[in-house]
Amino acid sequence: MIKGRCECGGVAFEVARLRETVTNCHCGQCRKMSGHYLALTRAQAADITFTSDATLTWYRSSPDARRGFCGTCGSSLFFHPTGAPHYGIAAGCLEGPTGMATTKHIFVADKGDYYEIDDGLPQLEGYT
Repeated sequence: MIKGRCECGGVAFEVARLRETVTNCHCGQCRKMSGHYLALTRAQAADITFTSDATLTWYRSSPDARRGFCGTCGSSLFFHPTGAPHYGIAAGCLEGPTGMATTKHIFVADKGDYYEIDDGLPQLEGYT
C-alpha cells in the first residue's frame, strides 16, 4: 500500500496497486498546473482509497480531462481522462520509497525552453 497526500494533508489517499513507472509530461497544461513538467504514475480508480478528501477540488482542464488538486494548499495531485477507469497520480505526492522509475517523456514538443531533457530516456512528441 502506497500513501499519498497534498502538502497540507487536506487530501490524503492510499493506493493498493500502482504502476511502477513514471512518465514526465511536458505539455503546456501540466507545466502551468505544476510550475514545471509533471511526473505522473497511474492507478485504477478502484485501487485508490481516500482517507481525506475535504479539500479535493477538480478543474475541467479540457473536454478530455480534469485535474485534481488541493483547494487549500494548491498541490497538483491527479489527472483524470474523461470516462477513464484510471487516474494519473503526481509522483511527487507519494510517500517513499515507492520503487518506481521514470521511463519516458511525453509532449516534448511543448516543453519549456529553459531546460534540456538529457537523461537518455525516450522522448515522445505526443502521448504515445
